[in-house]
Amino acid sequence: MSLTFRILISFALIALAAYYLLLNPVVDRVERQYLEAAEEPMVDAANILASMLSVPDADAVIVPEPFRLGMSQVKERLIHAQIYNLMKEEILMDFYVTDADGRLVYDSGGQYESGLDMKVHRDVRLTLDGRYGARSTRTDESVSTSSVMYVAAPILHGDAIAGVLSVYKPQKSMLLFIEETKRHLLYLGILATVLFMLLGILLSRWVTSPLRRLTDYADAVSRGERSSLPALPGYHLRVLGETTEAMREALEDRKYVESYVQSLTHEMKSPLAGIRSASELLEEDLPPAQRDRFLGNVRAESERLQALIDQLLALSSLENRKGLGSPTQIDMASVVARVVNHYESNAQGRGLAFVLRLESGLKVLGEEFLLETAVSNLLQNAVDFSPEGGQIEVGLDRHAGQVRLRIQDEGTGIPEYALSRIHDRFYSLPRPGTERKSSGLGLCFVRESVALHGGRMEIRNREDGSGVLASLEIPLVPGR
Repeated sequence: MSLTFRILISFALIALAAYYLLLNPVVDRVERQYLEAAEEPMVDAANILASMLSVPDADAVIVPEPFRLGMSQVKERLIHAQIYNLMKEEILMDFYVTDADGRLVYDSGGQYESGLDMKVHRDVRLTLDGRYGARSTRTDESVSTSSVMYVAAPILHGDAIAGVLSVYKPQKSMLLFIEETKRHLLYLGILATVLFMLLGILLSRWVTSPLRRLTDYADAVSRGERSSLPALPGYHLRVLGETTEAMREALEDRKYVESYVQSLTHEMKSPLAGIRSASELLEEDLPPAQRDRFLGNVRAESERLQALIDQLLALSSLENRKGLGSPTQIDMASVVARVVNHYESNAQGRGLAFVLRLESGLKVLGEEFLLETAVSNLLQNAVDFSPEGGQIEVGLDRHAGQVRLRIQDEGTGIPEYALSRIHDRFYSLPRPGTERKSSGLGLCFVRESVALHGGRMEIRNREDGSGVLASLEIPLVPGR
């Protein structure tokens, strides 16, 4: 499971926990809060109406006829009160009155019959006992929204309780507000959860971004690519990155030495064997002509060993570099033209023709010596593998923000078995005619030089099978 996924799961669990520990109780509390808020004005209404029926000089509770008539009329009145999203069009609050024994005297809503004993109900019983009386009763036990709220107040004759007035109101009148508030809270909860998860995604990307950069760096190193350690935030990540870099360098140095020792030993066997054989023969009494020939062989093999060592040291120095020393803007057309001019004079005896198509004004940022040596190595290969009287095409142009160099020869091409090995150190193909091999380090030098300049190299057979195409691409100087 990835670190990003772990962080997202953690945020999801936190969001669910917050919902159940905070939002869920709030939603459950909404209905009770509305009922509590509705009960308070019902207490006021009950006490006001009870005071209106309190007559000090009467012996019993009497509901005057005008009072009854007024209540009937108000029940028939049509009202249009827009209370937020609720259009209120009728009066939903009623009241009933009992005497001191709890017998029903009057019910404005017609819910109870006159003379009914109401002391069985909590609101009446508690109020007659001198306490606060209220209740909530369902008219249908199977329907949760059929509850009716009752709030009672004493009708006083002097200091004595002569009866009870209880106002009642169905809870369904508040259902719209309750449901709307619940929906609003749920909407806010979902929105908060979504925002919280988005925050989790952003946070996970912020946290894992340095790790992804370090992972990409490790992948690039494992593929053998030239890559620099990315900038990493935080003490622990920096230490981890520096430790990884140090480990990479240690492993590369070990592998580098092992590979070079093996390859160099293999390559040195042939010239050393030639020198030993020639020296053994020179110990004998040989004719002057043969002695001169064997001395020439010793000299040639010694020069071959010296060239091999020089190229190996140059490549080793290049591979250990982390970046360019003092890069300058280099006109690639001038570099290529200078290298081609050198090889034209040397290749005249073989009748080779050079065709140049160089776009001027293309500049790159780098070290001129490295780039000139890289171009020289590629052109040397083209000359070595070209047939007598062949043609070598050299093109330089702009391509997708890069300076592109293309060198094409008319040789026999690279054998299929060698295509995957031509970049290996000390691997070389025999030159046509002489069957001699080079040191096998030239293309390695080209690859390292181009990589140091942030470019890439490609060598492949031409599509028409008439030779090899070697191409380099190096970033163009910005703004050129």
